[in-house]
Amino acid sequence: MSKVGFVSLGCPKALVDSELILTRLSAEGYEIVQNYSDAQIVVVNTCGFIDSAVEESLNAIGEALSENGRVIVTGCLGAKTESNGHNTVLMHHPKVLAVTGPHATNEVLDAIHHNLPRPHDPFIDLVPSIGIKLTPKHYAYLKISEGCNHSCTFCIIPDMRGGLVSRNIDDVLQEAQALFESGVKELLVVSQDTSAYGVDIQYRTGFWNGVPIKSRLYELTVELKKLARLNDAWVRLHYVYPYPHVDDIIPLMTDFAEHGNGLLPYLDIPMQHSHPDVLKRMKRPAGGEKTLARILSWREICPDLVIRSTFIAGFPGETEEEFSHLLDFIEQAQLDRVGCFAYSPVKGAKANDLEGALPDDIRELRRARFMEIAEAVSVKKLSLRIGKRMRVLVDSITSQGGIARSFADAPEIDGLILLYPADKPSKRYRSGEFVRVSILNSQGHDLIAQV
Repeated sequence: MSKVGFVSLGCPKALVDSELILTRLSAEGYEIVQNYSDAQIVVVNTCGFIDSAVEESLNAIGEALSENGRVIVTGCLGAKTESNGHNTVLMHHPKVLAVTGPHATNEVLDAIHHNLPRPHDPFIDLVPSIGIKLTPKHYAYLKISEGCNHSCTFCIIPDMRGGLVSRNIDDVLQEAQALFESGVKELLVVSQDTSAYGVDIQYRTGFWNGVPIKSRLYELTVELKKLARLNDAWVRLHYVYPYPHVDDIIPLMTDFAEHGNGLLPYLDIPMQHSHPDVLKRMKRPAGGEKTLARILSWREICPDLVIRSTFIAGFPGETEEEFSHLLDFIEQAQLDRVGCFAYSPVKGAKANDLEGALPDDIRELRRARFMEIAEAVSVKKLSLRIGKRMRVLVDSITSQGGIARSFADAPEIDGLILLYPADKPSKRYRSGEFVRVSILNSQGHDLIAQV
């Protein structure tokens, strides 16, 4: 049997691409193996967004070449070029067999077929209906669109992944239903710009359960919530830009506390900054003051709402006054989970041409100052959960007890709930199960709980 090794790097959107490639390979009869030594060929799905991601991807390619020698590269870095016009991957690793860009499943398969012929008599019936997943069985990512129509000056994602391409709503809902029916208990909705879903196809009407339905975020969220309720599961929204129509989504979250399932009162909003002049230089699609007002109004409607975001400190031209505006914003917005990057130039980004580039030490100092305040806000908000009872999803069992997450915690990026062992046999729990816990204490960004 033809054996393929696979290395998947980057964001959840890239992970979905990896899952699709692996599903197609399995359907064709290829065996997916875990070790370089067992593989006849290795595919590396790369990230190329920032310099550290480029370095990680190039190192992974180099390791695969060293350990195996037969490597196909795909993903965002595959579409990246140097100033001389040459492909970045081929400049560093000319011995790779083939290079493709992101969401290029057919091109990757063609390269594999060319270098490792497909097996005879594929056992299609052995492939799960939901395809091959790289996440644990109890949660999965649902990608609703590709690409992005924005032109943020610090970002080259549209150059690598192209403009917005939304999936038809019936296709999305069919995949969601199949995932829930397979036992998935948490569905994480991802895209480059979730709020823009359907704009490119003019909210094309699809059909779901025999009823016409528009390919638009509100209608999609309503139906996903229904499916989650039927399957006692969660739906979590990521990469949501704070456009006005997101206001309509918030009321759908207000009954989560009553039911413990459905649409989570959680939004992942990549804000990047708060000062209008910095946002203008970034060419971001939303202003800081309007975003703050919107957040405050959302919390009036849904007090349990948890918001996570990412920011950039030390963007070219950022003054101390503009940075202080950002610090004030964090204090006022009281965001639950926050990450911050010191600005890092990305090859090909328009921000490289802006005046006022700040020294590395200033950028890093501002990142540290930002995180000191943001972490204090987060820890304070976590402390308010001590003494409360919550329904949590168990991710894994450990010798010390277990690791779980609440509605406030997305996998991989947010905090955890550390479970003590169950005090009674009747209260034992397993990975992928919902359990009710009492929050005993906090520990950094995590909570400690007892079932």
